[in-house]
Amino acid sequence: MPKSMTAFARETLDGDQGELTWEIRSVNHRFLETFVRLPEDLRPLEMAVRERVGARLDRGKVDASLRFAPAPAAAGELRLNRHYLELLLAAGAEVGARLGRMPAPEPFDLLRWPGVLEERKPDLGPIQVQALDLLDRTLDTLVAARAREGERLASLIRERCDRLLVCVTTVRERMPQVMAEVRQRILDRLDEVRAELDPNRLEQELALLAQRLDVDEEMDRLQAHVQEVGLVVANNKPVGRRLDFLMQELNREANTLGSKSSDLEVTRLVVDMKVLIEQMREQIQNLE
Repeated sequence: MPKSMTAFARETLDGDQGELTWEIRSVNHRFLETFVRLPEDLRPLEMAVRERVGARLDRGKVDASLRFAPAPAAAGELRLNRHYLELLLAAGAEVGARLGRMPAPEPFDLLRWPGVLEERKPDLGPIQVQALDLLDRTLDTLVAARAREGERLASLIRERCDRLLVCVTTVRERMPQVMAEVRQRILDRLDEVRAELDPNRLEQELALLAQRLDVDEEMDRLQAHVQEVGLVVANNKPVGRRLDFLMQELNREANTLGSKSSDLEVTRLVVDMKVLIEQMREQIQNLE
């Protein structure tokens, strides 16, 4: 069963180091195009994220976004660089001695001095593993959503294929009557102008008319293309491009059939066919 390219998935994990939330959106696109948004501390995961998305999806514009809210207990520790502080105090004392005065430094002024306080960041290894595991779960949800939507679209396409075949069958049943009506119109016209006709020219015109009204090939191809659509829709592989090509072929045959039509009922049926083909074409744009 084909998959839709339009879907959304969201998964959250609340762990000891904080809360992780993945949101993945996908929409239709000719190729796979992935946009990744990560917190600054987890930027090293970008390549792994792209690889995992590429392993699960074939087409679509994918927006994968990760949010991380660290737990208070997992915040980084502040550590005093005592050696640097001693060097700073010694430098201050030397400057004070040269100026002839020794002002007492303010503790918080010293703490604001770059390098005096150092932040020891927590080990992000475990949270990176959790983020990738959660990504896999989110991709599972996204793939399942794409499969459900793909099944719905496939059902709509099959329904329109059935209606298209009804139109083709109705045209086949209508054609003998159309041909009989055309033949009668020609005979009536012949009675009016028989004395003026060139027999050779008449045969040529009748042959051309018969050829123009013969739509068996167009209807055979329409039926074959519709049956092929049904087979392709039943395939589990990406089918969007193949179905798009078949829609072009269906539209071409319907246009040819319409150009040959000399009957209002057949023309109406051709219009119905083209509407169904266009509806399928719009639905197929979302299939992978």
